[in-house]
Amino acid sequence: MFSLRLWKRQGGSMASEDVAQLANSLAKTQVGEVELSYKGRGLKLDNAQSVEELVQEIEAFQGLQALRLEGNTVGVEAAKAIAKALENKGDFQCCYWSDMFTGRLRSEIPPSLISLGSALITAGARLRVLDLSDNAFGPDGVKGIEALLKSTTCHTLQELRLNNCGMGIGGGKILAAALTECHKQSSAQGAPLQLKVFIAGRNRLENEGATALAHAFQLMGSLEEIHMPQNGINHPGVTALATAVQHNLQLRVINLNDNTFTKKGAIAMAQSLRHLRNVQVINFGDCLVRSEGAAAIAEAVKVGLPILKELNLSFGEITEEAALVVAHAVQDKAHLEKLDLNGNCLGEDGCEALKETMDSMNMGDLLGSLSDDEGEPDDDEDDDEEDEEEDDDEEEEDEDEDDDEENGVKEDSDGEEGPAQPLSMVSTPTPSIKPQDSSPANDVSSFLCFPSPDKLLNLGAKRTLLIEQQVDLADAGKTAEAFLKISSVYKEEAEVRRAVLESIDAVLGKAFSNPSFQTYSFISALLVLLGLIKSEEKVKPVRVVPGHLLALDHAVRQDYFPREHIAVLNAFVSRSSRALESCTSAKNSLKSTLDRLGNAC
Repeated sequence: MFSLRLWKRQGGSMASEDVAQLANSLAKTQVGEVELSYKGRGLKLDNAQSVEELVQEIEAFQGLQALRLEGNTVGVEAAKAIAKALENKGDFQCCYWSDMFTGRLRSEIPPSLISLGSALITAGARLRVLDLSDNAFGPDGVKGIEALLKSTTCHTLQELRLNNCGMGIGGGKILAAALTECHKQSSAQGAPLQLKVFIAGRNRLENEGATALAHAFQLMGSLEEIHMPQNGINHPGVTALATAVQHNLQLRVINLNDNTFTKKGAIAMAQSLRHLRNVQVINFGDCLVRSEGAAAIAEAVKVGLPILKELNLSFGEITEEAALVVAHAVQDKAHLEKLDLNGNCLGEDGCEALKETMDSMNMGDLLGSLSDDEGEPDDDEDDDEEDEEEDDDEEEEDEDEDDDEENGVKEDSDGEEGPAQPLSMVSTPTPSIKPQDSSPANDVSSFLCFPSPDKLLNLGAKRTLLIEQQVDLADAGKTAEAFLKISSVYKEEAEVRRAVLESIDAVLGKAFSNPSFQTYSFISALLVLLGLIKSEEKVKPVRVVPGHLLALDHAVRQDYFPREHIAVLNAFVSRSSRALESCTSAKNSLKSTLDRLGNAC
């Protein structure tokens, strides 16, 4: 570019050709970037002759930083000519090359990308932006930019945009490996790759591609925006991304729209969101987070994410109760601009309740449309079949659960009716226990199969230790069921009451003290077993008795109970539910305690 400072040093005299050069250069200069744009011209650039004008402009453009070629179609020979002109552009930083190969054979694209990438490497360019979106180049296209991504030219890359490129699983793995190598090489030179924006929607990455990229994201730890909608990712891939997310502490935007979280993926993502403070936009729309997942995400929102602006949980099969939990979770979000819960399963009354709740918090204008609500789920319908994405081991566990439920006995051998609940969550033998075998382990097994006050008392002073040894307290679901088994025999009789509460304190205290214990999974399992929330899995709720709620009333007041779960419990207990109709007094007592604890938080 011609320099005014140089002109002054030369005495202020300029020839007419110099004036023209200066005018041309100044016309191309823009604040922030010095770019040459052929954007949207619809040019068919097949060979070197067709790009002569473009090449001349590139060569004459001193200090060129950005080249826009979007909306044209570039052939192999044309790409080579453009590349040749870029070989001496050491100031080059931004490639805006989306939608650049329309109508080209897929085999033409990799050599074109290789030529352009090699030119930038030769020039010693330091890229900030690489945008190749809307180029259907597949895995081979990723190979075309592999060398570029691994080179020093991309050590400075901040934005990588590869939306709608058809990369597939293979392309995703190649891309992940290239980014990993780039980070490794740049770190060795003392300036690690600090990628900030990653966009790769509509690429059929699926679980394997997403997992490979998640490892690269975790390694970099610098991302501020992740956009990966419509990639056929389900809970294993979502869980891998969740792990990566918590290592990117500057994350502001996470968009995983139209993938399939289910409860597992949603809970994993919710737990990761707790580690973040800068998130402003969460788009989990059309991700089938379901009610349990929505409640988990709501809890993460409530305890963190102070500058959240948008939360999209639309089309997720969320019921009214969970939607209200989400609404209450955003109550203190001063920066919130939009809450989207459209397309869920609220029903007419649920939609009205949600609107009233948002209005009562002076946030009614922030609630998106509910015009596509799917209506209340039919309670008479069978639960959904296991998601196809569930792994084989989980399917085998579900089959075992069904077998256990079919073989379970709901009446105590003493004639007392035990809670009608699945036995699969607690490690117990079959109900046929020999009367003459009175070992402590079998006594505990007998109690857990058919709980009764006498059986609990007969375990003696070591009952808490015996129960701890029998129940897998590392498993949130088994711990939740053990809690309900024990609390089902609660009585106001002093000896029984003391035995129940001591046993509960021992079980929950030990479980919650384990750093790896999934506390939200425990709350989720508890709500499902109490019939307060519908599970995506085939879990039969218990017949709720007052002891369940009175024991929970005691537990939530203890130091071991995580305070961040109070709001979720309160929201579900507060709702009108047939499951709690027979326990009005105990429910009111628990509700009062939860209200008091919630106000103190």
